[in-house]
Amino acid sequence: MLRLSLSFVVVLGLLASGCRSSGEGGPEVVATTTHVADLTRNVAGNRVEVAGILEASSDPHDYEPAPSDATAIAEAKLVVTSGGEVDEWVEELIESSGGKAETVSLLGSAPITRTLEGDTDPHWWQDPRNAAAAVSTIRDELAATDPEGADAYERNAAAYIRRIEQTDRLVSKCIESAPKGARKLVTSHDSLGYFADRYGIEVIGSAVPALSTQAQPSTGETAGLIELLEEEDVRAVFPEAGLVGDLEQAIADEAGAEIGDALYADALGEEGTPGDTYLGTLTANATALVEGFSRGSIQCSVLGRYE
Repeated sequence: MLRLSLSFVVVLGLLASGCRSSGEGGPEVVATTTHVADLTRNVAGNRVEVAGILEASSDPHDYEPAPSDATAIAEAKLVVTSGGEVDEWVEELIESSGGKAETVSLLGSAPITRTLEGDTDPHWWQDPRNAAAAVSTIRDELAATDPEGADAYERNAAAYIRRIEQTDRLVSKCIESAPKGARKLVTSHDSLGYFADRYGIEVIGSAVPALSTQAQPSTGETAGLIELLEEEDVRAVFPEAGLVGDLEQAIADEAGAEIGDALYADALGEEGTPGDTYLGTLTANATALVEGFSRGSIQCSVLGRYE
């Protein structure tokens, strides 16, 4: 078994430092998704209390807002949204809350966007370059709302962008260790296209061929995907964390492929899991993909299991 020394252990301390804001003054901020909340907290530091609407392992595509969400938005000075289909439910919340919060959509700040059948892919955070741009947007919005904290936001954002860039390099090195011809991705729904584009992975298809988990595949689409997996000699099908995964298992069984470790797609993982921060999702996904692509013969983990 080949074991790689990619200095991934360096990232361990970075992943552990995704901070919770303690709310020592400044504006009240509401973030929609778990990814957006984590990015915002890293910029806000201890100066601002950031309230996240979605919980870990939740599906933003299937979320039904609660009255408490409208209350939080009504009291906020800034609402940070992911943008696009992922959290479009927040638009009605903002309108009905009666609040006067400034609102920013991070999808609009992403310098790199991709489309699928004419629709903009809203999963922009899967490319770390987009996340770095989003951090800059968050910095500017926080500073505009709380000018006295501008210097702190600038420092926090600069430090976090450096960590994003370092993680990007390590993930790239990890993915490159897998056989190029085996880097073929099949997952639950079309949510990792940005990740695949960034790191040279070929997207073969998905169990639900849509940008949303709420779509339903036809029998013909599923049969076609199984046939394609066999033709492409796909080694593993990767379910997504937080989803059931029965269809993915059935597809893998029919195609003679293995089931890989679950990938973090639309939400961060529960506290204490490898994907409980944004940076953690990137490295955990890279680790899972390389192990699946190589049928377990290559491993590059951030968790200190391999040297």
